[in-house]
Amino acid sequence: MSIFATKSIDQIQMEAVGGGGDAGHGLKRVLGPVDLVTLGIGAIIGTGIFVLTGQAAAAHAGPAIVLSMILAGFASALAGLCYAEFASTVPIAGSAYTYGYATLGEFVAWIIGWDLILEYALGAATVAVGWSGYLVSILHDFGIQFPAHLSAAPGTIVTLADGGTVTAIFNLPAVIITVLVATLLVIGIQESARVNAVIVIVKVAVVLMVIVGGLMFINTANWHPFIPPNTGEFGKFGYSGILRASGVIFFAYIGFDAVSTAAQEAKNPQKDMPIGILGSLVVCTILYVLVSMVIVGLVPYTSLGVPAPMAVAIDAAKVQSAGTAWAGLFGIMPFLVKLGAIAGLSSVMVVMLLGQTRVFFSMANDGLLPGWANRVHPKFRTPHITTIMTGIVVSIAAGFTPINILGELVSIGTLLAFVIVSLGVMVLRVKRPDLKRPFKTPAVFVVAPLAALVSLGLMAGLPADTWLRLIIWMVLGIIVYFLYGYNHSKLRATGR
Repeated sequence: MSIFATKSIDQIQMEAVGGGGDAGHGLKRVLGPVDLVTLGIGAIIGTGIFVLTGQAAAAHAGPAIVLSMILAGFASALAGLCYAEFASTVPIAGSAYTYGYATLGEFVAWIIGWDLILEYALGAATVAVGWSGYLVSILHDFGIQFPAHLSAAPGTIVTLADGGTVTAIFNLPAVIITVLVATLLVIGIQESARVNAVIVIVKVAVVLMVIVGGLMFINTANWHPFIPPNTGEFGKFGYSGILRASGVIFFAYIGFDAVSTAAQEAKNPQKDMPIGILGSLVVCTILYVLVSMVIVGLVPYTSLGVPAPMAVAIDAAKVQSAGTAWAGLFGIMPFLVKLGAIAGLSSVMVVMLLGQTRVFFSMANDGLLPGWANRVHPKFRTPHITTIMTGIVVSIAAGFTPINILGELVSIGTLLAFVIVSLGVMVLRVKRPDLKRPFKTPAVFVVAPLAALVSLGLMAGLPADTWLRLIIWMVLGIIVYFLYGYNHSKLRATGR
């Protein structure tokens, strides 16, 4: 059979009903629409809003970071509409991997599945590193000094409170949070969703406090010039800076597509998946635009190129609020922001690790990965072996890799998945116009190509070395496919 042979929609839908897995045990359908929306919000609000927004404003866009947020949100919305149609039509674990298998063929599906490792596994590792930074900071606030040499990737120079420096050898907190999240996911999806829902409430409350309180003390002079003139280098302010910032902060929007990986655990996926994907995206886009507007209004954008830009903005508001009714709130706001960041990053990790294990689960069901990857725990009804193995790999990446390299790889990997999904939804419309689609992408032959083009445009704005790493990763994936997946494909073995 051709490497571009497709898996029939009817077969995929039958597997969705059966649940997949071994020994007749499928994944447990326990998630409702509220669970799915909170999963999406849990994945989206994290490192982007607490870290990347301010850094992208300082380095690329200035106050026009607001426009970068809108552009990144627009690209996500276009892709989200395509994901919503697929998720309601093909409600099975695997997300873009499964959609690619149904429309563009096995080889493309493998490429997507391999690419999604950049989004979910490395995304979780990136967030774990951010989580570690905030934990060390909040411990310092309580007078507890975490060993600096165990708080960052090897070779990272860590500045101590007394001004001295230490060279880090390992990021222990990042490993610890990864192990805890993986353990939670092994215990059960419903338990994970409940923990995530509580965390989402905490971090959304913190974000709303920053927005409402910050609006009172904005200095509109900080918004001028709204689009700083370009320095003569692409991506350094001006209109190219807006584009570059959109590509960088796109990491902040990653997560809504992870909702689709839980389709096989949703009670009514045909109805609830579009609600979860689009609902979480709408909520987070509004919050992101407002937060970015507030941050660049509180302080000059040049002050935000630091590890904790939101804290810089809050400190400025704290000074301005002295003697007002807001003074008490801003007095404890730095602590609340750090608490919200820790909570937020924890929930992002839950959804990212959830997404990765469900993609591996689907790939193993198709024979493209070893059989142990789709084994389901007889009691917890979760893919426990895959979850444990993924947790180990992610903890190693989080313990030994700098955050900037991880973040750029996650962005470009996700954008590539968006391009393929956008093309796939059009292909399926042509190949199977008769297929029942509970949710349809409006004006699909306009929205889908536009989604692909915008995603490609954001990819073009990323640095050349990020493209090189993507190419190397994809070449490695192709080698793995022809060494293992091609020879073990169930589709090729059965001819259907």
